[in-house]
Amino acid sequence: MVLTLAALLALTTPLDGAQPAAPDPAPAPLNITAILVNGTNYNTFSHLLRETQVDIQINDELNDLANAFTIFAPTDAAFKSLKSGTLNALVQQDQVGLVLYHILPRYYSLDMFETASNPVRTQASGNHGAYTINVTTDSNMQVNISTGIVHTRIAKKIFDDSQQLAVYSLDKVLLPYDLFGPKPPASVPPVAENASGKSPSRDSAAAEEGTSGGGLHGRGVGWSLLVGGGFVAIAGYLF
Repeated sequence: MVLTLAALLALTTPLDGAQPAAPDPAPAPLNITAILVNGTNYNTFSHLLRETQVDIQINDELNDLANAFTIFAPTDAAFKSLKSGTLNALVQQDQVGLVLYHILPRYYSLDMFETASNPVRTQASGNHGAYTINVTTDSNMQVNISTGIVHTRIAKKIFDDSQQLAVYSLDKVLLPYDLFGPKPPASVPPVAENASGKSPSRDSAAAEEGTSGGGLHGRGVGWSLLVGGGFVAIAGYLF
């Protein structure tokens, strides 16, 4: 009996120097491009994220738990339905603005859209109150999105970690009114004579015109652009 108890104790007593069980591995960092690849049918939007380097910015920001985003991902079919040349006609800053217009600087679950305060700011909004969207929900809890030009609704949820990141599918590309809306006709002020009674010279008029901006470019839009691994705020930029 003594031998039997000793044998049992030997089996149940841990050996000296035995290592504790390894902790569960930390979850993989959030990666918006990988999420879109897994969702399939978002190749064009994923390509735009990479070309503008916005994907790097978003992924880096998500490493900090204090940051959160909601991303609207148009399908490939949504981009194909755009008028031919729509994207190619945009300069680089406008392409960045279009991408950032599909990103909200906070986390929204589907239920949270019901109490969202309009207009809703996007990552492209900057300090001028432009590049916003309006969000409403109907009795069926469908989430409707309006840019003033495009009206669509969330088609489905692609990803939601309930804390930092939600990604939703759209059947249309969100076109900012500030970028694609009708432009007011440029007003031509009357030519004033100077003290000598002569009209201002062409050179002086051109110089004055060059210092006055109008429309979207004159107001400037606060955008973030990843440059050299850091964030550069493009605010009040005239182009």
